[in-house]
Amino acid sequence: MIVSVASGKGGTGKTLVATSLALSVGKEVQLLDCDVEEPNDHILLKPIIHSSEGVFIPIPKIDEDKCNHCGKCSEVCAYNAIAVIKEKVLIFPELCHGCGACSYLCPEKAISEEGRRIGVVELGQSEAIDFVQGKLSPGEMMAPPVIREVKRHIHPQKTVIIDVSPGTSCPVVEAIKGSDFCLLVTEPTPFGLNDLTLAVEVIKKLDIPSGVVINRDGSGDSQVGRYCDGEGIPILLRIPLDTEIAILYSRGIPLVKGIPQWRESFLALFQSIKSKVGATADEG
Repeated sequence: MIVSVASGKGGTGKTLVATSLALSVGKEVQLLDCDVEEPNDHILLKPIIHSSEGVFIPIPKIDEDKCNHCGKCSEVCAYNAIAVIKEKVLIFPELCHGCGACSYLCPEKAISEEGRRIGVVELGQSEAIDFVQGKLSPGEMMAPPVIREVKRHIHPQKTVIIDVSPGTSCPVVEAIKGSDFCLLVTEPTPFGLNDLTLAVEVIKKLDIPSGVVINRDGSGDSQVGRYCDGEGIPILLRIPLDTEIAILYSRGIPLVKGIPQWRESFLALFQSIKSKVGATADEG
């Protein structure tokens, strides 16, 4: 079973929920940190990294002896990564998405491809948790290829928890798709509600069952609860606004380790997710 943990905005407590859920499940669990622009699950889990591998995308390389500067490569590039100016082909690697259209459609076969490193995937262990995280290199803009490489390490026989980047952009969709369930973490504020509605629309498009965790419960109003009731989205867990929880988080201590009684709450959350995934499978 693959459970993605997402949020429409940053700072809602997504990492707190993802790490606490992984620690509570315990055996045969894998945590994938797909927030590759700013991975921070490692701060709470403190894994021992035992291997890493680079992430590369193919970018075009021009053979000037074969190129007749027809401009076909520039024409077919949807990302404006190639320009042909005065019999000179200019490549903008930072814009290239590695789609291969230019090399495939070049009439002179003057374009080959070479790998450009854009990030790294690290694998490690934190107690019983298999840990995988991606890191997008500074200055790079394309997170989805790194996320795909992280997800390539999904173990089909384990419970997989994916920590998704905040928002509703392409990296979020890339991380969530293929999940059996999406847990949306929000807060009871107008900003939280606004971004939750955006996230819910993405989940609906992906046709993935979902539930909500309300973090810092009691700090705002009841609009999030009313919205979830109206949309038929279950609220599976409420985490109160609590100074002790905030102190633990600021010190890099997982909630279920700092306050062990929360482990039962996260185990109950996991069982609720399992039952909802099973019910969805039965309906299908």
